[in-house]
Amino acid sequence: MKIYPIEAGNFKLDGGAMFGVVPKVLWERTNPADKNNKIEMASRCLLIEEGNRLILIDTGMGNKQSDKFFSHYDLWGNYTLETSLLSHGFHKNDITDVFLTHLHFDHCGGAIYKDPQERLRPSFKNAVYWVHRKHWEWAKDPNAREKASFLKENMFPIEESGQLNFIEGDGPLILSSFFPFSILLVNGHTEKQMIPIIKYQGKQIAYVADLIPTVGHLPIPYIMSYDTRPLITLNEKKAFLIDAVQKETLLFFEHDPIHELISIHQTEKGVRMKENYSFDSYFSK
Repeated sequence: MKIYPIEAGNFKLDGGAMFGVVPKVLWERTNPADKNNKIEMASRCLLIEEGNRLILIDTGMGNKQSDKFFSHYDLWGNYTLETSLLSHGFHKNDITDVFLTHLHFDHCGGAIYKDPQERLRPSFKNAVYWVHRKHWEWAKDPNAREKASFLKENMFPIEESGQLNFIEGDGPLILSSFFPFSILLVNGHTEKQMIPIIKYQGKQIAYVADLIPTVGHLPIPYIMSYDTRPLITLNEKKAFLIDAVQKETLLFFEHDPIHELISIHQTEKGVRMKENYSFDSYFSK
């Protein structure tokens, strides 16, 4: 098995929304804001090569939305999903499986594109798309709080293509013989978000998605305003981090533009970053 970090683009979000009730004077120490109070964010996917399978975890927000839509997110940098795949010698048609941690637009927008006739098509024509069944049911009839994050143009073309497959089970941990990783289900951010837990070269890696968006979110109370059930997130983070310290789990960040892979340890103030690594340099040692 081989693993490749895939950079799908960068954007910005309001820092206050990203840290909820935490005062700016505290969160800005790790996530400095610009003049509009926005902080830098990454869309970092993960590609797993196992035998003849290429499994892509999340897809970023894609490029099919309008300029007005993207103007709210201050896109920056030169990364794209396609160029990042190509840098590792892969084409989007090589992808066999697309694993979506959840269906918020910044995680699944790249799953669908508009063709020259403005028709919505799967970006990965040879892939099976994997979503948790209960999350799909949650997302297709969204609550008012999450409605702006669940976009029909990102979801229903997958179903219409016949490429949609469901993951079943209530967890919290799903051990699947079909994937080369286990799946931790968490429900604080959204119903049945899936966190891949991967064994690789003698280490355990957690793709933490929106359970812990950035290093700045390691403190237990530092929870996004976007989370639908913040007290559940609080308990899920606490349990996850206790287990991660015990198992020396490395955390792979989807949204932190600076920290790609870190080790963690217990300190007097709680679980904090121990070392920051580049994924490629760490696993080339």
